[in-house]
Amino acid sequence: MITSLKNTAAGLPDPSEDDARARPNKLKTVAHPARRCPPIHPRPQGETGTQRLQNEEQSALPRTLLIDPTPQREPSIELRSHWLRRAFIATALVLSATAPVLAAKNDGKVTDFLLDNGMEVVVIPDHRAPVVTHMVWYKIGSADEPPGKSGLAHFVEHLMFKAPTINHVAGELDRAVSAIGGSHNAFTDYDYTAFYVTVAPSALEQMMSFEADRMFTLIPTDDDIKTERDVIIEERRSSIDNNPQAVLDEEVDATLWQSQPYRIPVIGWMREMETLNWNDAVSFYDLYYRPNNAVLVVTGDVEPETVKALAEKTYGKVSAGPGLARIRPVEPEQNTKRTVTLTDARVSESRFSTQWVVPSYHTAEPGEAEALDLLADILGGGNRSRLYQQLLVKQGIAAEASANFQGTVLDATNFTIYASPRGDAKLADLEAAANAEVARIVKDGVTDDELDKAKDRRVRSVLLARDNPACLAHIYGSTLATGGSVKDVEEWPDRIRKVTADQVKAVAARYLVPSHSTTGYLLPKTEN
Repeated sequence: MITSLKNTAAGLPDPSEDDARARPNKLKTVAHPARRCPPIHPRPQGETGTQRLQNEEQSALPRTLLIDPTPQREPSIELRSHWLRRAFIATALVLSATAPVLAAKNDGKVTDFLLDNGMEVVVIPDHRAPVVTHMVWYKIGSADEPPGKSGLAHFVEHLMFKAPTINHVAGELDRAVSAIGGSHNAFTDYDYTAFYVTVAPSALEQMMSFEADRMFTLIPTDDDIKTERDVIIEERRSSIDNNPQAVLDEEVDATLWQSQPYRIPVIGWMREMETLNWNDAVSFYDLYYRPNNAVLVVTGDVEPETVKALAEKTYGKVSAGPGLARIRPVEPEQNTKRTVTLTDARVSESRFSTQWVVPSYHTAEPGEAEALDLLADILGGGNRSRLYQQLLVKQGIAAEASANFQGTVLDATNFTIYASPRGDAKLADLEAAANAEVARIVKDGVTDDELDKAKDRRVRSVLLARDNPACLAHIYGSTLATGGSVKDVEEWPDRIRKVTADQVKAVAARYLVPSHSTTGYLLPKTEN
């Protein structure tokens, strides 16, 4: 994609290594919840942002890279598989609805403030356990990379763990977190990069000091560049190239999107990843990893006053960078039906997915994104959904069937249905049956009872997030990192409750048009 951010990055002069080591560098922080808690940006129309879960790094300390035997974190890319991803997104939607309840039910309400250098800080107290989660979200992701440099955001994220700073040798943060029994990690997405650490409250100041230091004194060496480039290349081979479903997902995305940068995989294209170098990484880092382009979220056994004092003491010393605008191309009108087919000997079961370009919470008219959320739940959100009941229970032709609305992204997004056949059922028959369920909603709409139950499922699922402050950090951080606010999160349940059956029918009829869809087929390879 071509944006003002990308153009600015591409136009930077390449700093020399000596200049980089002399300058007060910038940082990237660490983030990863103990359990999977996908980010969510429940935002009303007119606001910015939302997300697609991608490339989440997950591993326990101590970590070991496959390429370098030195104790490090082992990266593992999160596949953008539609069949796997639906569970993460469904959970995120549930958690977004419950966040205000959690904040009100626990020790204190959410506190939000700005440091003098422009860094936004959110504090969510929860004193039930002596644990604190600290997340830094940078408003920069793979969709903001310069043309021809795909994978750069993910590459820089890796360097944040590997490279030394002026004040700390390589691996010092790893050892400090491990010594106190904590955990830390990171993930890269289209619209942001986030870093996480979970420790005892007594270690919060130490962790904030480490993270603030990395925000302005990172000094990657040539060896760091070579090693981490090899790591992300191997990551792509093992997670994408060796997985037919992941390969198909990439090709479907590249077909679905004609202009938006979501057509390029977060991990990057192999040929472009192989050319990433020191100048690419440092230029990207210098421009985007600044306090005024970041959001700090702290949840757990803390008080807002304490966090504010510590943030001013650590992050407050980092100078602000230039103001950055995120300007993305507008996706042209979709007016054709396209198909992508992958036949592979490694595939044992056929699958299909059909996607439509639809508005996100950022781009939708008032109420549309909420209606699409509920449409996805009613159509394919669980074992009470229409696709499940019709294709698995009544007709018995599907092994799985679901629907997903990727509402939390910065630009236009996708609505997807997917299924795989059971036994001897034909893929064509399964696809026809799934499309018939979509057509039935387009024609007849949904019942008030279906709609009420879909709304209730969101709110009643508060128990899913109650015991995990990291989930709250995800919800608020991903929202704020894409231009939303604390108020957006808190008001989302009320907006969901206001959606009518007529609105759900209207968005189905307007956007789920068969002749404007992209369908991907994953097929086993058979002998001729």
